[in-house]
Amino acid sequence: YIYIYKSKKKKDMEQKGSTVLKRDTNQALGLGEYAINFLKNGNPSDKVIERVKLFHTDSIFCGLSALAQKTNAPHVLQREALEYQKPSTATSNAGYAKCLSRTEYCAIEKVIAANCSAVREWDSNGTVFGYREGVKGHMAGEFGHNDFYPVIIAAAHQNPSIDGKLAVKAMILIDEIRGRLAEVFSLKTYKIDHVVHGAIAAAATYGALMGATAEQIESAIGMFVAHYIPFRAIRAGKQLSDSKGASAAISTEAAISCIRRSMKGFVGPKDIFRNPESIFRLNEPTKGDSPFDLILATEGDDFAVMGMHFKIGLYEHQSAGAIEGVMRLLTEHKFLEYNNPDCIESIKILAYEPAFGIIGDPAKKNPTTRQSADHSMVYIIATLLKKALQIEDFNKREFKKFDEVWKLLMLYPKDYGYEGVYDPITRKLMDKMIFEHGGPEYDAKYPDGIPTSIQIKTKDGKVIDSGMVMYPAGHARNKEADLNDILEHKFKLMASLGIKKDDVAGLIGRLNKLDTLSNQDL
Repeated sequence: YIYIYKSKKKKDMEQKGSTVLKRDTNQALGLGEYAINFLKNGNPSDKVIERVKLFHTDSIFCGLSALAQKTNAPHVLQREALEYQKPSTATSNAGYAKCLSRTEYCAIEKVIAANCSAVREWDSNGTVFGYREGVKGHMAGEFGHNDFYPVIIAAAHQNPSIDGKLAVKAMILIDEIRGRLAEVFSLKTYKIDHVVHGAIAAAATYGALMGATAEQIESAIGMFVAHYIPFRAIRAGKQLSDSKGASAAISTEAAISCIRRSMKGFVGPKDIFRNPESIFRLNEPTKGDSPFDLILATEGDDFAVMGMHFKIGLYEHQSAGAIEGVMRLLTEHKFLEYNNPDCIESIKILAYEPAFGIIGDPAKKNPTTRQSADHSMVYIIATLLKKALQIEDFNKREFKKFDEVWKLLMLYPKDYGYEGVYDPITRKLMDKMIFEHGGPEYDAKYPDGIPTSIQIKTKDGKVIDSGMVMYPAGHARNKEADLNDILEHKFKLMASLGIKKDDVAGLIGRLNKLDTLSNQDL
């Protein structure tokens, strides 16, 4: 089921092999074979290794800060994990791992659920919109997030042969599988939650790390898809709940149960991608094949993680274009008046689908929970403007680099607390906003970019326009921002919510050297 693919689309892929799982083959079995082979023989470039370490560091600071702020879902799931501690009679760590910030060994499925929930809680870690430039059929634009690294660390807690080098390789693997699935099958189109692709990747990666056969991985993927599909009801409704942030956690818990059960002998449905009644062919009918081919990297630079995006703060990533547009208007036109929202008469935002349908949902125009506020375009942009309005000398500041504006106005968890959600200036600015679908011109440019524009009419009647923003800071195709510098500021900002200041630099340094750590260090 494994073929070698030589791309003619990109020079840097001509000499580097990829695994192609053709649609007329058993792709579930092929994923198992690919995962096992990649951990043994895969050769990602240093550039890829550095990128995945940066995404992992980002996720750790998101997770630790969420726990320090006692956010609900991560604490509920961590307390649940602690109810399943390793018995004193156990002779090994098999089946057990440690929660973030804890020393007790607990049941591995519960630990993974707790840790995935923590890193995802703020909705501030990495994002992917499945897109492979120049390859027809690989631009489905499905979402996904870098929520799944706890699977690898939990495997290392029970398998002493997993060191930092192998752990980083497994992180690249888990992102490769879920990222490439996001390119070829749009779950959101069928109201299925995007975490399915990550859960499939988690089952394959964990299985390969723990010595599963390709057939056992196939069984686990089939079992998950047949028994545990989550729907976007998680993200619908007037106000969002803990289920939004914990969706990856709950699905990954199920996926790990599936692979562990398969490794004990349970046999799940085979060849699930060609199963006529699974989510793939049920929603995209074929005459017998899977609806797609899968191209999976084995070496070089062209891994899915290189096309994933960082969030420069806390916001729904599809608002990033509007955020950068506002920042450019603020710095280029100097129209603000200190603490006076009436210096702005109106604000108009245009964006693409699916952004408009998700963060422009009418229910999000009046958010009352953090989970709804961080998925509300009008709240996000109003909060950003309020932060700028409350800096007395903002108009007088000279910014040597645009990155400095991102760092100054960076949104973080405290901007979404109770006081922020009900702030009168924020609410007044929200009332001045119109958010509209930009139509075919905007839709055609997604998922290559996140096309957004913003117009602000000032109190004197002047209309200023950002123009279309495609690749804001944090986007994989942005070439202007100093990403490492901005992210270090983000890490320190997140750390300020609960990590001792003196410990931050050491933690960043340790995470930057993840691939050199021993199993004991992990």
